[in-house]
Amino acid sequence: MRILHVITTLYTGGAEKLMVDLLPRMKQAGHEVELCVFDGTRTPFFEQLERGGIKINWFHKRGNVYNPLNIYRLWRLMCKGWDIVHTHNTAPQFFAALANVFCEITLVTTEHNTTNRRRDKVYLKFVDNWMYSRYSQIICISDQAEKNYRKYLGDEKAGNVCTIYNGIDYNRYSCATPANDVRTVASKIITNVAAFRPQKDQPTLIKAMKYLSDDYHLFLVGGGDDQRKELFNNMIVELGLSNRVHLLGLRDDVPEILAASDYVVMCSHYEGLSLSSLEGMSSGKPFLADDVDGLREIVIGNGVLFEHEDARGFADAILKLDRDKEYSEQIVKQCQAKAASYDISIMVEKYLALYQEVLAT
Repeated sequence: MRILHVITTLYTGGAEKLMVDLLPRMKQAGHEVELCVFDGTRTPFFEQLERGGIKINWFHKRGNVYNPLNIYRLWRLMCKGWDIVHTHNTAPQFFAALANVFCEITLVTTEHNTTNRRRDKVYLKFVDNWMYSRYSQIICISDQAEKNYRKYLGDEKAGNVCTIYNGIDYNRYSCATPANDVRTVASKIITNVAAFRPQKDQPTLIKAMKYLSDDYHLFLVGGGDDQRKELFNNMIVELGLSNRVHLLGLRDDVPEILAASDYVVMCSHYEGLSLSSLEGMSSGKPFLADDVDGLREIVIGNGVLFEHEDARGFADAILKLDRDKEYSEQIVKQCQAKAASYDISIMVEKYLALYQEVLAT
C-alpha cells in the first residue's frame, strides 16, 4: 500500500511520538509510507523519522498551521496516488476533508484525545458532522475516547468509528541505560514528559514541590508554547524553586532520562491514551497520574492515581512510595505488565488490517 500520514508539527506530543514509532514499522512491513507535516521545523522527532528512512513533506517553517494555502498544498500532495491518507489533529483532519472534495482518496483519521475544545462550541458540531462524513474510518485511541466521540455525534453518525489502542516500543523504555547528566543532579528525581500545552498540568507538579523536601527535584521534559514556558519559569521563581525544578526542553533521550529517575508522573486535564504515560509505566519506576479521562483507565489498578489538580495529594503519594518499598516495587511490576500489553507491534498489525478492510469496501 501507498500510505500518507498528515500531522501539524513534529514537536513534543503523543500523536507526534506515534509517527516516530509507527511509520518506520509500516515501511519495514513492505509499504510505501511518507509523512506530511504542515510546520516543517526540524525537531528531534523530525530527525528520528529521517533516520528511519521516512520521507517528510513539509509546507512551511513556523507560521500558522491553519493557513488556507495549506489546503491547496495538501490537495496537490493527496493527488499523487495514495491508497490511504491518514490524518492526525484538527487542521489536517479538516483540510484533508476539504481537499478530498476535489481529490477522491480513502481517508482515515485518528482521534487522539477524549475531548477537544471544538466540542464546547455548538456551531462547530455542524462542521464536525460534515468533516467526519468524508472519512472512511475514525480511529479512537481509547475506550473513553470512543465513548465520548459517540456521545458527541450520536451513535447513528458513528458507524465508522473503532478503537485501536496506541502503542509504544516497550523494550526501548524497559531496558534503557540511565542518563548521567540527570542522575547526578539530585538524590530523588521526579520526571514529567509532556508538551507545554493548555491540556497539560505542569503547574500542579511545580506547586507540589513545596510539600517535598529539598532532596526532591522535578524535571519537566518537553517543548511547545513559549508563553507557557515563561509562565512556568515565573512560577518556579516565585515559589523559590529555581534550584529544584528543571526545564529540560526537547530531548531525544527520554528513555534514558526516565531510567535515571526515581518516579515518573503525568499530570493533565484530560488525555486520549497517553503514550508518555505508557512509556513511563514501562521504565521500571513507580508511575503516578491524576485521576482524569484517558489516564484513569490505564493507571487504575496499576500505578498510583491522585486527585486532579491536587498538589498536596501528589506529594503525599510520592512520600508513601518513598516510605514503603514493597508497595513501590508492586506498583512497578503492575505498571510494566500493563505497558507490555500496549507494545506497538500490536498496533501496527491492527492499523494495516484496518487499511486493507476499508480499501476492500
